[in-house]
Amino acid sequence: MIENTAATIPMHQVSVTPGERVAPASMLDLDFSEQTDVGKARDRNEDAHGHVAPANPAQARSHGWLFVLADGVGGHERGEVASRLAVDCLLKGFRESRAGEPHTTLLPRLAEQANLRVYEAGRAAAPGGARMATTLVACALRHDRAVIAHVGDSRCYLVRRGRATQLTRDHTVANEHLRMGLISAGESSQSSNRHLLLRSLGNDLFVSVDVNQTQVVPGDVLLLCCDGLHGAVEAPDMARIVTQNRDLREAAQQLVALANERDGSDNISVQVVRIKGVERVGMYRGRPYKLR
Repeated sequence: MIENTAATIPMHQVSVTPGERVAPASMLDLDFSEQTDVGKARDRNEDAHGHVAPANPAQARSHGWLFVLADGVGGHERGEVASRLAVDCLLKGFRESRAGEPHTTLLPRLAEQANLRVYEAGRAAAPGGARMATTLVACALRHDRAVIAHVGDSRCYLVRRGRATQLTRDHTVANEHLRMGLISAGESSQSSNRHLLLRSLGNDLFVSVDVNQTQVVPGDVLLLCCDGLHGAVEAPDMARIVTQNRDLREAAQQLVALANERDGSDNISVQVVRIKGVERVGMYRGRPYKLR
């Protein structure tokens, strides 16, 4: 079964509190689509995804947008529960976060909370506990910055001028061997350890979360996905599909269809976010200021 969500929400169409001044030309403006599919071999979908959209221009500046995707770890119990718990924890925490909290500190804090929640849920699930774990990738956007936090091998790509750049680093045995120079990139992609995770949410009481940020410009596309997509569809094909399709719903559908055509042995989930306009800012002591 396919679940597909798409939206185009220019900030000048967001509801505004009476008396609030709106400056649509300088607001972060984006559209997005998200889709998940069970694939051709699985009988259930252990992926989860979600997003938080600002309710008004003031929230766009104080909190921004959040996109989250999680892939329940195969072979563990209740993978679909773990992924849903993790996504819901981040969405709730993002909505309730204090205004202006830096995304670079907010996202890892929320991911650590999600890890604890999944870990405790696993221990309470059955006598003696049950193993529950999930990957996680989250992208928060505000002004002209994207902050990405991740654990595991779900990825975030930046597609700019027709080229896809991976912004995350897979926490897998194969990728660690590649980083250490023990194997080549080709050997890593074919390794039997390419899906063996070094980190995931819920396995242990504590987890290390990788965080990075990048400046975005109009025309950029951010693509979040699980290994069911990036294991079957290479980055150049992702870039080609999202670049050639102005309709992001169609782009997401084509990505999922191609992953099923080339493999389909795993669940497939993707979120595609196109930047249409930004509010340019500088940073001083961790706080943004508007550039003129």
